[in-house]
Amino acid sequence: MSLTTASPTPMALSKEERAFFARLGARIAALRKQQGITQVQLAETLGVSQQTITAYEVGRRRIQVSALPVIAQALGVAVEGLLGDERKAMSKRGPAPKLQQQMNRITQLPRARQQFVMQVIESMLANQP
Repeated sequence: MSLTTASPTPMALSKEERAFFARLGARIAALRKQQGITQVQLAETLGVSQQTITAYEVGRRRIQVSALPVIAQALGVAVEGLLGDERKAMSKRGPAPKLQQQMNRITQLPRARQQFVMQVIESMLANQP
């Protein structure tokens, strides 16, 4: 999924908005590091540049609302966790973010390559004790 960040006219941020985006960026950075995900990997997941991720993390750039679910999924948290609701921060269940990223990459492969990867996985799982 590619998320464009261009807007016709950038709007000035109020002091409160700047503080909000700085806190949001800091949470994203902390979660990303906690999950062992690089800025480049997160950027690839979002379809943006690494510089955009840096700008998000330091609060220099607004994060589009439409990007929040994608970021949350990549970091293995609920959107509420990104927004600061600590009670729900780790409420998401499912694959680890790295596994999810690999699955996303597999789904982008041509069908024949996807089938090959599935055969390898099935073979490995079949040989488990």
